[in-house]
Amino acid sequence: MEYRKLPHGNEQISILGIGASSIQNSSEKEIEETVSLAVEKGINFFDMASSEAKPFAPYGRALSGVRGKIYYQIHFGAIYETGTYGWTTNIDTIKRSVDWQLDALKTDYIDFGFIHCIDEESDLAKIEKAGVIKHIEELKKQGTVRHIGLSTHTPSLAEKVLDMGIIDILMFSINPGYDYQHGEYAYGEVDERMKLYRRCESDGVGISVMKAFSGGQLLNEKTSPFGKALTEFQCIQYALDKPGVVTVLPGIRNKEDLLRILTFCDAGQAEKDYSVIGSFAPQDAEGKCVYCNHCQPCPAGLDVGLINKYYDLSKAGDALAKDHYENLAVKADSCIKCGHCNKRCPFHVDQMARMCEIDTYFKK
Repeated sequence: MEYRKLPHGNEQISILGIGASSIQNSSEKEIEETVSLAVEKGINFFDMASSEAKPFAPYGRALSGVRGKIYYQIHFGAIYETGTYGWTTNIDTIKRSVDWQLDALKTDYIDFGFIHCIDEESDLAKIEKAGVIKHIEELKKQGTVRHIGLSTHTPSLAEKVLDMGIIDILMFSINPGYDYQHGEYAYGEVDERMKLYRRCESDGVGISVMKAFSGGQLLNEKTSPFGKALTEFQCIQYALDKPGVVTVLPGIRNKEDLLRILTFCDAGQAEKDYSVIGSFAPQDAEGKCVYCNHCQPCPAGLDVGLINKYYDLSKAGDALAKDHYENLAVKADSCIKCGHCNKRCPFHVDQMARMCEIDTYFKK
Protein backbone atom coordinates (compact mmCIF):
# COMPACT_ATOMS: atom_id res chain seq x y z
CA MET A 1 0.00 0.00 0.00
CA GLU A 2 1.17 3.50 -0.82
CA TYR A 3 0.53 6.39 1.58
CA ARG A 4 0.25 10.13 1.11
CA LYS A 5 0.73 12.71 3.84
CA LEU A 6 -2.11 15.06 4.69
CA PRO A 7 -0.62 18.51 3.97
CA HIS A 8 -2.13 20.12 7.10
CA GLY A 9 -1.13 17.32 9.46
CA ASN A 10 1.12 14.34 10.01
CA GLU A 11 -1.36 11.68 8.98
CA GLN A 12 -0.07 9.19 6.39
CA ILE A 13 -3.18 8.14 4.50
CA SER A 14 -3.56 5.08 2.28
CA ILE A 15 -4.17 5.98 -1.35
CA LEU A 16 -7.06 3.50 -1.31
CA GLY A 17 -9.72 3.96 1.33
CA ILE A 18 -13.19 2.54 1.74
CA GLY A 19 -16.50 4.24 1.04
CA ALA A 20 -19.53 2.97 2.93
CA SER A 21 -22.17 3.53 0.26
CA SER A 22 -22.64 -0.15 -0.68
CA ILE A 23 -21.23 -2.26 2.13
CA GLN A 24 -24.59 -2.45 3.93
CA ASN A 25 -25.64 -5.03 1.33
CA SER A 26 -23.53 -7.55 3.26
CA SER A 27 -24.32 -9.16 6.60
CA GLU A 28 -22.91 -7.55 9.73
CA LYS A 29 -20.46 -10.45 10.03
CA GLU A 30 -19.27 -9.91 6.45
CA ILE A 31 -18.92 -6.16 7.03
CA GLU A 32 -16.85 -6.77 10.14
CA GLU A 33 -14.60 -9.26 8.35
CA THR A 34 -14.22 -6.99 5.33
CA VAL A 35 -13.05 -3.89 7.21
CA SER A 36 -10.74 -6.01 9.36
CA LEU A 37 -9.19 -7.42 6.19
CA ALA A 38 -8.87 -3.90 4.79
CA VAL A 39 -6.74 -2.82 7.75
CA GLU A 40 -4.68 -5.99 7.48
CA LYS A 41 -3.97 -5.10 3.84
CA GLY A 42 -2.88 -1.55 4.69
CA ILE A 43 -6.05 0.53 4.25
CA ASN A 44 -6.42 3.08 7.04
CA PHE A 45 -9.03 5.56 5.77
CA PHE A 46 -12.78 5.00 6.14
CA ASP A 47 -15.59 7.28 5.05
CA MET A 48 -18.80 6.84 7.04
CA ALA A 49 -21.36 8.50 4.77
CA SER A 50 -23.39 5.29 4.57
CA SER A 51 -26.72 4.57 2.92
CA GLU A 52 -27.88 2.89 6.13
CA ALA A 53 -27.13 2.77 9.85
CA LYS A 54 -26.22 -0.91 9.57
CA PRO A 55 -22.42 -0.65 9.00
CA PHE A 56 -21.60 1.48 12.05
CA ALA A 57 -21.72 -1.22 14.74
CA PRO A 58 -19.69 -3.76 12.70
CA TYR A 59 -17.10 -1.07 11.98
CA GLY A 60 -16.91 -0.30 15.69
CA ARG A 61 -16.38 -3.94 16.60
CA ALA A 62 -13.79 -4.46 13.86
CA LEU A 63 -11.77 -1.27 14.27
CA SER A 64 -11.96 -0.20 17.93
CA GLY A 65 -8.86 -2.28 18.69
CA VAL A 66 -6.82 -0.47 16.02
CA ARG A 67 -8.44 2.94 16.42
CA GLY A 68 -5.13 4.79 16.67
CA LYS A 69 -4.02 3.40 13.32
CA ILE A 70 -7.09 4.31 11.25
CA TYR A 71 -8.94 7.47 10.26
CA TYR A 72 -12.68 8.15 10.09
CA GLN A 73 -14.53 10.72 8.01
CA ILE A 74 -17.67 11.59 10.00
CA HIS A 75 -20.32 13.78 8.38
CA PHE A 76 -22.16 16.52 10.26
CA GLY A 77 -25.49 16.49 8.48
CA ALA A 78 -25.83 12.79 7.69
CA ILE A 79 -28.46 11.23 9.99
CA TYR A 80 -29.64 7.67 10.55
CA GLU A 81 -32.56 7.95 12.99
CA THR A 82 -34.84 5.90 10.74
CA GLY A 83 -32.15 3.32 9.95
CA THR A 84 -31.52 4.78 6.51
CA TYR A 85 -29.56 7.85 5.46
CA GLY A 86 -31.06 11.30 5.82
CA TRP A 87 -29.72 14.84 5.45
CA THR A 88 -30.34 17.79 7.74
CA THR A 89 -29.06 21.23 8.72
CA ASN A 90 -30.74 21.14 12.13
CA ILE A 91 -27.99 21.52 14.74
CA ASP A 92 -29.71 19.51 17.48
CA THR A 93 -30.42 16.60 15.14
CA ILE A 94 -26.83 16.73 13.90
CA LYS A 95 -25.46 16.61 17.45
CA ARG A 96 -27.60 13.56 18.27
CA SER A 97 -26.54 11.83 15.09
CA VAL A 98 -22.82 12.44 15.63
CA ASP A 99 -23.09 11.21 19.24
CA TRP A 100 -24.83 8.06 18.00
CA GLN A 101 -22.16 7.48 15.34
CA LEU A 102 -19.33 7.87 17.86
CA ASP A 103 -21.03 5.46 20.24
CA ALA A 104 -21.58 2.86 17.49
CA LEU A 105 -17.98 3.21 16.30
CA LYS A 106 -16.69 2.89 19.88
CA THR A 107 -14.61 6.06 19.67
CA ASP A 108 -14.56 9.43 21.38
CA TYR A 109 -12.92 11.49 18.66
CA ILE A 110 -13.29 12.25 14.96
CA ASP A 111 -10.30 12.41 12.64
CA PHE A 112 -12.12 14.35 9.93
CA GLY A 113 -15.35 16.17 10.80
CA PHE A 114 -17.14 17.05 7.58
CA ILE A 115 -19.53 19.81 6.66
CA HIS A 116 -21.72 17.35 4.83
CA CYS A 117 -22.90 17.45 1.22
CA ILE A 118 -23.22 21.18 0.61
CA ASP A 119 -23.74 21.87 -3.09
CA GLU A 120 -25.65 25.17 -3.00
CA GLU A 121 -24.73 28.52 -1.46
CA SER A 122 -28.19 28.59 0.12
CA ASP A 123 -27.37 25.36 1.98
CA LEU A 124 -24.07 26.81 3.15
CA ALA A 125 -25.94 29.84 4.47
CA LYS A 126 -28.37 27.54 6.31
CA ILE A 127 -25.68 25.58 8.12
CA GLU A 128 -23.83 28.77 9.00
CA LYS A 129 -27.01 30.26 10.43
CA ALA A 130 -27.79 27.03 12.31
CA GLY A 131 -24.35 27.11 13.94
CA VAL A 132 -23.11 23.84 12.40
CA ILE A 133 -19.73 25.18 11.30
CA LYS A 134 -19.25 26.97 14.61
CA HIS A 135 -20.06 23.71 16.43
CA ILE A 136 -17.47 21.74 14.42
CA GLU A 137 -14.88 24.46 15.04
CA GLU A 138 -15.58 24.30 18.77
CA LEU A 139 -15.17 20.51 18.74
CA LYS A 140 -11.84 21.01 16.98
CA LYS A 141 -10.70 23.38 19.74
CA GLN A 142 -11.66 20.73 22.27
CA GLY A 143 -9.77 18.02 20.38
CA THR A 144 -12.85 15.94 19.59
CA VAL A 145 -12.46 16.80 15.89
CA ARG A 146 -8.90 16.69 14.57
CA HIS A 147 -9.50 18.20 11.11
CA ILE A 148 -12.43 19.95 9.45
CA GLY A 149 -13.53 18.90 5.98
CA LEU A 150 -16.18 19.65 3.38
CA SER A 151 -18.01 17.28 1.05
CA THR A 152 -19.45 18.82 -2.10
CA HIS A 153 -19.88 18.22 -5.82
CA THR A 154 -19.74 21.93 -6.76
CA PRO A 155 -16.41 23.63 -7.56
CA SER A 156 -17.68 27.16 -6.92
CA LEU A 157 -19.03 26.14 -3.50
CA ALA A 158 -15.72 24.45 -2.66
CA GLU A 159 -13.87 27.62 -3.64
CA LYS A 160 -16.12 29.66 -1.34
CA VAL A 161 -15.37 27.42 1.64
CA LEU A 162 -11.66 27.39 0.79
CA ASP A 163 -11.81 31.20 1.00
CA MET A 164 -13.02 30.77 4.59
CA GLY A 165 -9.74 29.03 5.46
CA ILE A 166 -11.33 26.44 7.76
CA ILE A 167 -10.85 23.09 6.03
CA ASP A 168 -7.92 20.69 5.80
CA ILE A 169 -9.60 18.20 3.48
CA LEU A 170 -12.16 18.27 0.68
CA MET A 171 -14.28 15.29 -0.32
CA PHE A 172 -15.00 15.78 -4.01
CA SER A 173 -16.28 13.72 -6.93
CA ILE A 174 -13.48 13.16 -9.45
CA ASN A 175 -13.81 11.00 -12.55
CA PRO A 176 -13.43 11.53 -16.32
CA GLY A 177 -17.19 11.78 -16.78
CA TYR A 178 -17.70 14.62 -14.32
CA ASP A 179 -14.48 16.37 -15.27
CA TYR A 180 -15.55 16.36 -18.91
CA GLN A 181 -19.14 17.44 -18.24
CA HIS A 182 -20.94 14.10 -18.36
CA GLY A 183 -23.04 12.77 -15.50
CA GLU A 184 -25.43 13.74 -12.73
CA TYR A 185 -22.84 15.64 -10.68
CA ALA A 186 -20.74 17.05 -13.52
CA TYR A 187 -20.83 20.53 -12.06
CA GLY A 188 -18.39 23.13 -13.36
CA GLU A 189 -16.44 23.58 -16.57
CA VAL A 190 -13.32 21.57 -17.41
CA ASP A 191 -10.98 24.41 -16.45
CA GLU A 192 -12.97 25.26 -13.34
CA ARG A 193 -12.64 21.75 -11.94
CA MET A 194 -8.91 21.51 -12.65
CA LYS A 195 -8.43 24.97 -11.12
CA LEU A 196 -10.03 23.66 -7.92
CA TYR A 197 -7.68 20.67 -7.74
CA ARG A 198 -4.68 22.93 -8.23
CA ARG A 199 -5.90 25.34 -5.59
CA CYS A 200 -6.31 22.52 -3.08
CA GLU A 201 -2.72 21.46 -3.75
CA SER A 202 -1.54 25.06 -3.45
CA ASP A 203 -3.49 25.67 -0.23
CA GLY A 204 -2.40 22.39 1.34
CA VAL A 205 -5.92 20.98 1.40
CA GLY A 206 -6.04 17.25 0.72
CA ILE A 207 -8.75 15.72 -1.46
CA SER A 208 -10.52 12.45 -0.69
CA VAL A 209 -12.23 11.23 -3.85
CA MET A 210 -15.81 10.03 -3.99
CA LYS A 211 -17.65 8.68 -7.04
CA ALA A 212 -14.45 7.69 -8.83
CA PHE A 213 -16.50 5.31 -11.02
CA SER A 214 -19.45 7.73 -11.43
CA GLY A 215 -21.68 5.36 -9.48
CA GLY A 216 -20.49 2.46 -11.65
CA GLN A 217 -21.63 4.10 -14.89
CA LEU A 218 -18.12 4.44 -16.29
CA LEU A 219 -17.48 0.71 -15.87
CA ASN A 220 -20.14 -0.37 -18.38
CA GLU A 221 -20.17 0.68 -22.01
CA LYS A 222 -23.98 0.69 -21.96
CA THR A 223 -24.12 3.29 -19.17
CA SER A 224 -20.85 5.13 -19.78
CA PRO A 225 -21.56 8.61 -21.19
CA PHE A 226 -18.71 8.02 -23.63
CA GLY A 227 -20.07 4.75 -25.01
CA LYS A 228 -16.87 3.06 -23.84
CA ALA A 229 -16.21 1.33 -20.56
CA LEU A 230 -13.29 2.25 -18.35
CA THR A 231 -11.81 -0.08 -15.75
CA GLU A 232 -11.73 0.48 -12.01
CA PHE A 233 -7.95 0.79 -12.19
CA GLN A 234 -8.10 3.45 -14.91
CA CYS A 235 -10.59 5.50 -12.88
CA ILE A 236 -8.56 5.17 -9.67
CA GLN A 237 -5.31 6.20 -11.36
CA TYR A 238 -7.06 9.09 -13.09
CA ALA A 239 -8.18 10.44 -9.72
CA LEU A 240 -4.82 9.84 -8.02
CA ASP A 241 -3.06 11.84 -10.72
CA LYS A 242 -5.07 14.97 -9.98
CA PRO A 243 -3.35 17.67 -7.88
CA GLY A 244 -4.24 17.60 -4.20
CA VAL A 245 -5.63 14.06 -4.13
CA VAL A 246 -4.65 12.06 -1.05
CA THR A 247 -6.95 9.04 -1.27
CA VAL A 248 -9.65 7.44 -3.43
CA LEU A 249 -12.65 5.88 -1.68
CA PRO A 250 -14.39 3.28 -3.85
CA GLY A 251 -17.57 1.83 -2.44
CA ILE A 252 -17.29 -1.90 -1.83
CA ARG A 253 -19.93 -4.52 -0.99
CA ASN A 254 -17.84 -7.34 0.47
CA LYS A 255 -14.43 -8.99 0.75
CA GLU A 256 -14.51 -9.99 -2.91
CA ASP A 257 -14.83 -6.36 -3.98
CA LEU A 258 -12.12 -5.33 -1.52
CA LEU A 259 -9.60 -7.90 -2.75
CA ARG A 260 -10.26 -6.95 -6.37
CA ILE A 261 -9.70 -3.25 -5.66
CA LEU A 262 -6.53 -4.01 -3.68
CA THR A 263 -4.91 -5.62 -6.73
CA PHE A 264 -4.58 -2.06 -8.03
CA CYS A 265 -1.49 -1.77 -5.82
CA ASP A 266 0.29 -4.51 -7.79
CA ALA A 267 -1.06 -3.66 -11.23
CA GLY A 268 1.28 -2.58 -14.02
CA GLN A 269 1.22 0.83 -15.64
CA ALA A 270 -0.53 -0.53 -18.72
CA GLU A 271 -3.51 -1.63 -16.62
CA LYS A 272 -3.77 1.85 -15.08
CA ASP A 273 -3.28 3.78 -18.33
CA TYR A 274 -6.37 5.92 -18.90
CA SER A 275 -5.15 7.70 -22.04
CA VAL A 276 -8.16 6.31 -23.91
CA ILE A 277 -10.14 9.23 -22.48
CA GLY A 278 -8.31 11.45 -24.95
CA SER A 279 -10.46 9.95 -27.70
CA PHE A 280 -13.69 11.21 -26.16
CA ALA A 281 -12.67 14.25 -24.13
CA PRO A 282 -14.47 17.46 -25.17
CA GLN A 283 -12.87 19.94 -27.54
CA ASP A 284 -11.96 22.37 -24.76
CA ALA A 285 -9.77 19.67 -23.18
CA GLU A 286 -7.59 19.49 -26.29
CA GLY A 287 -4.06 20.73 -25.79
CA LYS A 288 -4.14 20.47 -21.99
CA CYS A 289 -1.85 18.12 -20.09
CA VAL A 290 -3.71 15.92 -17.58
CA TYR A 291 -0.44 14.35 -16.29
CA CYS A 292 -1.36 10.87 -17.53
CA ASN A 293 2.25 10.22 -18.65
CA HIS A 294 1.07 8.25 -21.65
CA CYS A 295 3.96 10.02 -23.41
CA GLN A 296 6.50 8.03 -21.38
CA PRO A 297 9.20 6.92 -21.65
CA CYS A 298 11.02 10.11 -22.62
CA PRO A 299 14.32 9.41 -24.41
CA ALA A 300 15.91 12.28 -22.46
CA GLY A 301 14.56 11.07 -19.13
CA LEU A 302 12.01 13.84 -18.50
CA ASP A 303 9.00 13.08 -16.30
CA VAL A 304 6.76 15.11 -18.60
CA GLY A 305 3.59 14.79 -16.51
CA LEU A 306 5.30 15.85 -13.29
CA ILE A 307 7.06 18.79 -14.96
CA ASN A 308 3.71 19.98 -16.29
CA LYS A 309 2.09 19.54 -12.89
CA TYR A 310 4.72 21.61 -11.06
CA TYR A 311 4.42 24.32 -13.72
CA ASP A 312 0.63 24.49 -13.45
CA LEU A 313 0.77 24.46 -9.64
CA SER A 314 3.38 27.20 -9.53
CA LYS A 315 1.24 29.40 -11.78
CA ALA A 316 -1.73 28.64 -9.51
CA GLY A 317 0.20 30.06 -6.54
CA ASP A 318 1.80 26.99 -4.97
CA ALA A 319 4.97 28.40 -3.41
CA LEU A 320 6.54 24.94 -3.03
CA ALA A 321 6.01 23.85 -6.64
CA LYS A 322 9.11 25.72 -7.86
CA ASP A 323 11.26 24.02 -5.21
CA HIS A 324 9.84 20.64 -6.23
CA TYR A 325 10.66 21.43 -9.85
CA GLU A 326 14.20 22.55 -9.00
CA ASN A 327 14.77 19.25 -7.21
CA LEU A 328 13.98 17.21 -10.31
CA ALA A 329 17.01 15.37 -11.65
CA VAL A 330 15.97 16.13 -15.25
CA LYS A 331 14.29 19.44 -16.02
CA ALA A 332 12.52 20.93 -19.02
CA ASP A 333 15.75 22.32 -20.50
CA SER A 334 16.88 18.75 -21.15
CA CYS A 335 14.20 18.30 -23.84
CA ILE A 336 15.87 17.17 -27.08
CA LYS A 337 12.83 18.05 -29.29
CA CYS A 338 12.52 14.50 -30.62
CA GLY A 339 8.71 14.70 -30.80
CA HIS A 340 8.13 11.34 -29.08
CA CYS A 341 5.78 12.87 -26.48
CA ASN A 342 3.83 14.90 -29.03
CA LYS A 343 3.11 11.81 -31.10
CA ARG A 344 1.89 9.82 -28.09
CA CYS A 345 -0.14 12.48 -26.27
CA PRO A 346 -3.86 11.55 -26.38
CA PHE A 347 -4.76 15.20 -25.70
CA HIS A 348 -2.60 16.54 -28.54
CA VAL A 349 -0.45 18.71 -26.27
CA ASP A 350 2.58 20.25 -27.97
CA GLN A 351 4.93 19.16 -25.22
CA MET A 352 8.04 20.30 -27.06
CA ALA A 353 6.76 23.88 -27.06
CA ARG A 354 5.50 23.38 -23.54
CA MET A 355 8.97 22.37 -22.28
CA CYS A 356 10.43 25.60 -23.72
CA GLU A 357 7.68 27.58 -22.03
CA ILE A 358 8.23 25.82 -18.69
CA ASP A 359 12.01 26.23 -18.87
CA THR A 360 11.64 29.96 -19.50
CA TYR A 361 9.13 30.32 -16.67
CA PHE A 362 11.29 28.65 -14.01
CA LYS A 363 14.46 30.46 -15.08
CA LYS A 364 12.92 33.91 -14.53
